[in-house]
Amino acid sequence: LLTTFLSQVGHEPLPPTIGRNVLGRKVLYLPGFFTYARHIVEVDGKRGLFRGLTPRLISSTLSTITRGSVKKAFPLEDMEHVSNKDDVKTSLRKVVKETSHEMMMQCVSRVVSHPLHVISMRCMVQFVGREVKYSGVFSAIGRILKEEGILGFFVGLVPHILGDVIFLWCCNLLAHFINTYAVDDNFSQASVIRSYTKFVMGIAVSMLTYPFLLVGDLMAVNNCGLRAGLPPYAPAFASWIHCWRYLSAQGQLFRGSSLLFRRAPIPAASFPID
Repeated sequence: LLTTFLSQVGHEPLPPTIGRNVLGRKVLYLPGFFTYARHIVEVDGKRGLFRGLTPRLISSTLSTITRGSVKKAFPLEDMEHVSNKDDVKTSLRKVVKETSHEMMMQCVSRVVSHPLHVISMRCMVQFVGREVKYSGVFSAIGRILKEEGILGFFVGLVPHILGDVIFLWCCNLLAHFINTYAVDDNFSQASVIRSYTKFVMGIAVSMLTYPFLLVGDLMAVNNCGLRAGLPPYAPAFASWIHCWRYLSAQGQLFRGSSLLFRRAPIPAASFPID
């Protein structure tokens, strides 16, 4: 978790190494997950790998509880299972209804759990500047309230919610259309293929919506008084859209998305500040 987030903020303490791609050409690769993790252990000890874990666990727990509560408060009416092409309108209506219900649960749980997510991100990013500004959940809550007010707990929320919504609709609709038009009911393994379609679509769509996750996480630590959220590491972004445009101009919208084979940017680790 820590190695991924430090890659997202662009913290690269280790130099890139020369390797070869699938075509045999020489390319510069940044250290992979295990090399990065070993560096963190050398600097911080094994406990360093678990920075921000407590607020992250609380955030996940709050998210799970909230989803369950919303599901009980607003139960989804059962609809008849439909897979026949003659009932395309009915099956599409079923998918839209289920996705709308799932979107509501996800948005509410995201809003409830996001403050702890912000605290987790800030606890982790302190590794860059060796800071101790956020040392615990309760002290972090008090500091954010004092310095930023209630809105400080929700920085980066909008891109996260947009990413969640786009992911749900794209994943569910693509899986529906593939199962309806590409998988023949007469095929003996049709049910098996349909059971995996949504999973495969989830992997593909998650890569497309990754920039929303990246921007949301960067906004959570931007301009909060920590070294990694200030120049020269990053500009003080006026909004998440400003952050998106900056990363897009640098070709860094997918920074940190890979754990093992990470191509070094050209020029490596050198990004001009606006």
